[in-house]
Amino acid sequence: MEDIFIHLTTADSLQVILIGFIGGVLSGFIGSGGAFFMTPGMMNIGVQGVIAVGSNITHKFGKALIGSRKHGEMGHVDKKLGIFMLITSLVGIWLAVLVMSHLFGIKSSHGDKGAAANLYISLIFVVVLFLVSVSMLRDIIRKRTTDDTGPSKSISEYLTRLNLCPMIYFPVADVKISLWILMIVGLATGYLAGTIGVGGFIGVPAMIYVFGVPTAVATGTELFLAMFMGAFGAINYALKGFVDIRLVALLYLGSLLGIYIGAYGTKVVREKTIRLVTGLIILLCVISRAIAVPIYLDQLNIVHWIGPSQYELYNSISKGLLYTSGISGVLIILTSVIKAYIKRRRVQASFVTKT
Repeated sequence: MEDIFIHLTTADSLQVILIGFIGGVLSGFIGSGGAFFMTPGMMNIGVQGVIAVGSNITHKFGKALIGSRKHGEMGHVDKKLGIFMLITSLVGIWLAVLVMSHLFGIKSSHGDKGAAANLYISLIFVVVLFLVSVSMLRDIIRKRTTDDTGPSKSISEYLTRLNLCPMIYFPVADVKISLWILMIVGLATGYLAGTIGVGGFIGVPAMIYVFGVPTAVATGTELFLAMFMGAFGAINYALKGFVDIRLVALLYLGSLLGIYIGAYGTKVVREKTIRLVTGLIILLCVISRAIAVPIYLDQLNIVHWIGPSQYELYNSISKGLLYTSGISGVLIILTSVIKAYIKRRRVQASFVTKT
């Protein structure tokens, strides 16, 4: 088998650690896996898309294992709901790996593999996360004049009235959901997780808006689900030779510290601010990946208005915008954390002085 892994220089390794750190901070802050930043970040430094997705899913498994346990201790995991969704989500991952493997085998006009898979990942990434970011920002604008930060229940209430049998009751989430809706959402979550490494951005909103599950339970249940999806996805991608263990280790080096900082940020930043920052960061990540799309189109002879000499320019712009979005988000979070820490120390010092 030909060597499809890039040669990691010291600079590349440091960039992967930085990508892991930024992704970890955003993950802890947003409650998602941070794959919307880490997958394109690795692609920008020359990692093949399938390797980036496979390595990120492997990395996500460990984080989901820890996160699921913590949420479980707080009673925020509906295991029954997670198991029902898991059935079709594993099918979705399996299908995604098959499609990705096929696309990776298609050679570009220069005889290289990976361009078709890179294009497919990028297009799915752009379309799905554009819809997610726009929906989040629209919801924030719609509720800017009120204190209501809760999600809309109109979809879940409509589906409940339809009563698509069989209806199954989930005690922790305290909702009744049609088996058919569960299967569709599970399949979509698994397929997207296996395609771009981002399943939580579909699974969590679906549980909240479609199923009517409380936000905390949706997040905990998604992590429980991601634990099994991550393991299954990691095995399938590894069997195809699409997991680079070096990237997994480097991502962990950065993300473990980042997750702690991001999670603390959720305690000191308002929910509306969290959602606004999340929406803007995701939108900038989408634009960043869209800028890289012409490279893959040219490699596949679909367009001819750029050439290999311009690949580096497009990739540099894409990488620059990605890092700008990620670093800006991290700085906002770090600033809030530092301010909160200083304020707490002052309160503690004042209390000691008075006593």
